[in-house]
Amino acid sequence: MSARLLTELPFEDPALQQAEQARIARAPLAELDPANWNLFRTNTVLALLERLRREDPVHYHETSFGGPYWSLTGFDAIKAVDTDHQRFSSQDNITIADQVPERLYPSFIAMDPPLHDAHRKSVAPVAGPRNLAAMEPLIRGRVAKVLDSLPLREPFNWVDRVSIELTTQMLATLFDFPFEERARLTRWSDVATGGVETGVVASLAQRDAELMECLACFTELFEARKQGRTGHDLISMLAQNPATADMSSRELLGNVLLLIVGGNDTTRNSMTGGVLALNQYPEQYQRLHEAPELIPNMVAEIIRWQTPLAHMRRTALTDVEVGDKTIRQGDKVVMWYLSGNRDETVFPGGEQLDIERANARSHLSFGYGLHRCMGNRLAELQLRILWEEIQQRFAQVRVLGRPERITSNFVRGYSNLPVEVLPR
Repeated sequence: MSARLLTELPFEDPALQQAEQARIARAPLAELDPANWNLFRTNTVLALLERLRREDPVHYHETSFGGPYWSLTGFDAIKAVDTDHQRFSSQDNITIADQVPERLYPSFIAMDPPLHDAHRKSVAPVAGPRNLAAMEPLIRGRVAKVLDSLPLREPFNWVDRVSIELTTQMLATLFDFPFEERARLTRWSDVATGGVETGVVASLAQRDAELMECLACFTELFEARKQGRTGHDLISMLAQNPATADMSSRELLGNVLLLIVGGNDTTRNSMTGGVLALNQYPEQYQRLHEAPELIPNMVAEIIRWQTPLAHMRRTALTDVEVGDKTIRQGDKVVMWYLSGNRDETVFPGGEQLDIERANARSHLSFGYGLHRCMGNRLAELQLRILWEEIQQRFAQVRVLGRPERITSNFVRGYSNLPVEVLPR
């Protein structure tokens, strides 16, 4: 591997980065909003989050596209709020914006106990240890097939050929969805997390129409499995559990979208982010070659470094003191996981990838408390198998150009990462 070639590649636009960082450094905080989509598309949001951690880790943004809200950027404050469901509610909304699917179509991630607990419990077995052990050979076989199909020493888009393909195959399995139609699942995930401003759809009407297609498809599957055999797929679990069998159509769509997005975005974007990170820090790629037994810890570190979901939101149920600020009842509170995962007091050198980081598993990417990601072990399993199989086949997955990021302040993801694979 050539560290010289890797480090010479400009992973970001140098002129844009310099200009944006200068603007963020000199502008009053009142004029800066980390919810600005462009900051994520250009990957310049990190500079603003670092400034907020340093100057005002519990900061009130009076003006934002989604209305006023509090930004929490320090690790400890984020964890404290995420575990305090008595004073901070997830009901109806978990993102900054209000006009989003989880408000229109309720799901258990946007519910409080006891309803949250009953809905979550119905699908939890899919990510249980026994089910994961049973799925490992299937996942490994699919990963091997996808990697063996890649051209050697020829440019291609890693996002399309690997990240999307593998996660879409897994989604189809989790839902027992028609395998030949699995691309529809990826599309519905993108529509659910993207709006007109992201370019995913041309209008809100188009978005609603596509989500109604999703509902019609899953209503048919749901009703069939109410009467059918007991299965280990997510739709069978929802259909055959008394707590969820009589859900309204709005609740069904909300829970389906939650499970699609949850099964897609964390894994898909960490699969891409890991390749990018190892190319940005070539000494870490070399260390991986020297010690492949580090892969499980590396997976946790990649998920920390990437932080596939940048934030989650809560609503204060009462007046609460956080840090030196008073958050009033009804205020929006945004927990910037992306910032907490780079908090230097918890993760020294947090902007850098360190596959031997001792506390990598302490990251915030899966959340904490009642809403901790149900599929975290499945995501880690898929990433571990991917890197085990990559190491068996390739000397390097080499990034050839700048990544293209999606326009979203919620999903921190990629649409394109040009790479080539070099054989061992």
